[in-house]
Amino acid sequence: MTAEALQDELDALFKLPLGEFTPARNALAARLKKTGQQAAAEEAKALPKPSVAAWVVNQLYWRQREPFDRLIDAGDRFRQAQAAQRTGNSAEVRDRLEARREAQAALVRIAADVLRDGGYGDTRDMLRRVTSTLEALATYGSLPDGPRAGRLTAEVAPPGFDMVAALLPLGGETRSAAAGTAPAAKRPRGAERAPKPVRGKHALEAAARRGEEERRRLLAAAKAAVREVERALRAARTHADRAAAAVETAATRAQDAERRRAEIEKQLAKVVTETDAARERAREAEANAREAAQTAESADRTLELARRRLEQLAEDRPD
Repeated sequence: MTAEALQDELDALFKLPLGEFTPARNALAARLKKTGQQAAAEEAKALPKPSVAAWVVNQLYWRQREPFDRLIDAGDRFRQAQAAQRTGNSAEVRDRLEARREAQAALVRIAADVLRDGGYGDTRDMLRRVTSTLEALATYGSLPDGPRAGRLTAEVAPPGFDMVAALLPLGGETRSAAAGTAPAAKRPRGAERAPKPVRGKHALEAAARRGEEERRRLLAAAKAAVREVERALRAARTHADRAAAAVETAATRAQDAERRRAEIEKQLAKVVTETDAARERAREAEANAREAAQTAESADRTLELARRRLEQLAEDRPD
């Protein structure tokens, strides 16, 4: 099996219903081992079964690619708005943040359907986990070092401010360039021997100051945007935690009600059994009463006949 074919096989595992993942993974590992591909077999065998939330996000990636790509694109645009060299336009940052939220909300609505279709509850806590993972993927966007969408095995937490800041280019350069590791611009031959004009030096210093001011403004805008996102996330998590607690309380009450219902049904079954027995005894007593009545009626007729016979005998007796 080629390396590309192996990756296709591994991708196929994450497209399956969650309950089929482990047996399919083990079967693939056994097949690879049988054909002598020990390293590939170990790679397949090492894949952990995804959590429910991670599985849902994987399904969104594989089966809802268009809205999923919209989220990633919105995340890239939001990050670009934060890092644009001349931005300073908080309205643009807010607009792109709102676009990312809308794309994320659309996927969460689809995720609720995926959960129900898969036989899992679309509880607030579960949707909170899905939302948090989608937010993390949107934050990383299409950056190569981000989590691998489609092969998640656990929920992904959104990166904190330090990580977000590390993802942003500063003043139109990457962080490494800002730190002084970018290659120097190529100078004309002999330029190293020519003295720099004073005016050029002052212009460079002024440009450097402007660049530093721009960098600080961008960083401040990024911090403000991250704080806004973190506040919204904290509020959403608080709401979700309260909802989860309410669900747990309701579930406990439902269990108590179920126990009471079972006890009542047991008592009712006992009453029904006793009622059926009483009805049977009543039917037997009724049958016995009918039989006794028939016997008494027959005895009355016999007695009547005997009396008539006695009267006849008395009349036929000679004086």
